[in-house]
Amino acid sequence: MPKCKLLIIMSFLMPVSVFAQQSLPVKGIVNARDLGGYAVQDGRKVKSGMLIRAAHLADATDADIAYLESLPVALVVDFRTEVDLKGKADKGIPGAAYVNLPVDASGNVAATATEEEKKKVTGRKKFDVKKIIVFAAFNDKAKAVAREMYPNLLSDPKCQQQFARFFRMVLETDNGTILYHCTQGKDRTGIASALLLAALGADRETIVADFDATNKVYEKDVRKYSRRVRFWGGKEEEIAVVKAFLGCNTENFIKALDAVDRQYGSMEAYLKGPMGLTDDDIRTLRERYLMPAKTRI
Repeated sequence: MPKCKLLIIMSFLMPVSVFAQQSLPVKGIVNARDLGGYAVQDGRKVKSGMLIRAAHLADATDADIAYLESLPVALVVDFRTEVDLKGKADKGIPGAAYVNLPVDASGNVAATATEEEKKKVTGRKKFDVKKIIVFAAFNDKAKAVAREMYPNLLSDPKCQQQFARFFRMVLETDNGTILYHCTQGKDRTGIASALLLAALGADRETIVADFDATNKVYEKDVRKYSRRVRFWGGKEEEIAVVKAFLGCNTENFIKALDAVDRQYGSMEAYLKGPMGLTDDDIRTLRERYLMPAKTRI
C-alpha cells in the first residue's frame, strides 16, 4: 500500500474521545482545539490548555471570551492577511496580547471571480464563498492553488519567515496559553500545529491525525459541495479543490511533508533550518509544553 494512503487511513483512526477531549467548549469559535493530550516519541504527552488552535475570534460569544480568559490566554497570534481581516476583526481577550502575523496561503481564488461569474453560480449578486467554490472547482488557477497550497506554506521564503517568527513568539511567551488561528483554523493554522507538534517530538502519524481532524469539523460542507461539483461533471481533480478550500486535503499535506523530507532530509532539519530553532530552543519547548514522563493529564 502506498505510504501516503496508509498514513491517510491511519489518520482517521484517531479516537473520537481524543477529538472530543481536545475540542474546546466554545460556541462562536469554529475548529477550536487543544493540542494537549497528544503523545510524543519519548512517551510523554503535550500539556492540556497551553497550545490552542482555532478559527477566527470575530464571532466569539461573551462566554467564549470568558472561558479563554480563564485559561488564561496570554497571546493570540492571527495568521490572517489584511483582506481576511476585513469585517472580521478578532474580539479581544482581557489580559492577552494580540499579534497579527499574516501568512499568505496564496489562494483566495474565489475572490478573483468576476461579478458575472459570481452571479452565474450563486443566482444573485450577493457573494457566497461556499457556492463560488463550485465555480472555483473548475478553474485552472484554483486547481493549481489546491495542489500547491501546502507545499507553498512550507517552502515559500515569506511563509517560512512568518512561521519562524511564530516560533520566536512561542518561545518568548513563558507563561500562559498561546492561541493561534487563521480564518477557518485549517491550513495556515494546521501547518503551524504540524510544526509545533514536530518540535515537541510527535511522530508523523500524530501530526497527520491532528491536521486531518479539521475534516471532522467541515465534513458536512465538503460533502454538500462535492455533490454539487459532481452534479456539474466534476471528477476527483475538481473534488480536490473543494477539499482544499472547505476542508483539508490530507493527501496533499502528506505530499508536502514528503517534499520537506526530500529537500531538507528530515523535519528536524527543517525546524533547525528555515525555522531557526536550536537544540536549546527545542529543549525549552519540550520542557514547557510536555508533561513529565508517567504523569497523567
